[in-house]
Amino acid sequence: MSVMGRLFLVLCLFGFFSAKAHNITEILSKSPEYGQFNSYLSQTKLADEINSRQTITVLVFKDAAMSFLAANHPLAAIKNALSIHVLLDYFDALKLHQISGGTGLTTSLYQTTGNAPENLGFVNITDLKGGKVGFGSAAPGSPIDSTYTKEVKTIPYNISVLEINQPIIAPGVLDAPVPSASENITALLEKAGCKTFATLIMASGVFKAYQAAAEKGLTVFAPSDEAFKAANVPDLAKLTNANLVALLQYHALASYSPIGTLKATNEPISTLATNGAGKFDLTVATNGDEVTLKTGLDSSRIGSTVIDAMPLCIFTVDNVLLPAELFGKAPSPTLAPEPVKSPSPSLLPSPSKSPAPVVSAPSPAPVSARAPAPAPVSAKAPAPAPVSAKAPAPAPAPVSAKAPAPALETPEGAPAPFIESPDGAPAEGPGEAPHSTSDNGDVKAPALLKALFIVSVSVAISGFLS
Repeated sequence: MSVMGRLFLVLCLFGFFSAKAHNITEILSKSPEYGQFNSYLSQTKLADEINSRQTITVLVFKDAAMSFLAANHPLAAIKNALSIHVLLDYFDALKLHQISGGTGLTTSLYQTTGNAPENLGFVNITDLKGGKVGFGSAAPGSPIDSTYTKEVKTIPYNISVLEINQPIIAPGVLDAPVPSASENITALLEKAGCKTFATLIMASGVFKAYQAAAEKGLTVFAPSDEAFKAANVPDLAKLTNANLVALLQYHALASYSPIGTLKATNEPISTLATNGAGKFDLTVATNGDEVTLKTGLDSSRIGSTVIDAMPLCIFTVDNVLLPAELFGKAPSPTLAPEPVKSPSPSLLPSPSKSPAPVVSAPSPAPVSARAPAPAPVSAKAPAPAPVSAKAPAPAPAPVSAKAPAPALETPEGAPAPFIESPDGAPAEGPGEAPHSTSDNGDVKAPALLKALFIVSVSVAISGFLS
């Protein structure tokens, strides 16, 4: 890779990690004059949405102006008003004074909620000359009466926090009626193509549980009508009423969790079905702007936002969410077969039971010094079988696996031992006459070879199994 290619890769990686690094709550926590503004960002979950964006500008104002904006207004209206102050582009002091033509429109977060009529979710930025830049609603006739004061924090080109002297007041935003959290849920579901789901929650009585939870916060994941026709969906008619209720409750959270909050979620989240008998939780996976819910058995992508009006949030999902508690656990990874244990010593041929050769001796007297030392064992030949513990007599000389061992040399005057041939006849050593059986013991070649073979096989098996 060329030097320029490596530099480009480093810059891309730096941009990726810095894009994930900003946290609006931490940025504003260092400036106490924005304490109320920061608090409302957290209460309305706008902080999660800001942190999930890679390119964003936040227009902040001091607590005195925030008190005016929040006075006697519900939290849902405050969220809409603050959303207008979150711009989906990067602006710093330099860029503000370089706006083409001296004025322009930019999109605010409020425009993405689907609640902004016409162009009410756009913000007008105008260079007022003399070092001043004004902000106002893009609605016709709206004044440009909010002005830029200073930069609070900039991380080019990911997040910029700019102070303005007063909030942008879009006509009708603070005074617009806020829909009841429990009102028209089924109508919204049917309009979004989730009629089957709406029918099920009404028939099962789950709708009442949704209404009760919606007063404090409710998020619904509604499968589309097509999702219920999928081959993997169980026959719901065969479910008990209790299981059907649990399945439908599994599609809702007892909290207001807009898309930005879901993106910021790292831990499993509880559902309305969560109880002492089962977790009934969901995990969230994010890939860019795509959010996927995982059940442990299957997964489903969040399709669209039906409504995001605090404290109610409704999303469509592509698949029916099947909890493992009702439809079986996810298959566990294939376990490796348990290793076979080596045969215990009790299962291996013991010296007393095996046909290993036995060398007997009338006394424990040591071998005469004239006896030659045993020849070294060939690297290919297996080790000899253990000698019987009956007497501390010396071990026989190693025997080659290819031919019978030569006759053993004996002390002078003592009869030489002989190696018995397979047919029982005495085997002759090279150039020697057959010997008779000596009193010092006998070595039987077939028995020795059998013992060597058995020990070799045992060692090989033990090595393979270990």
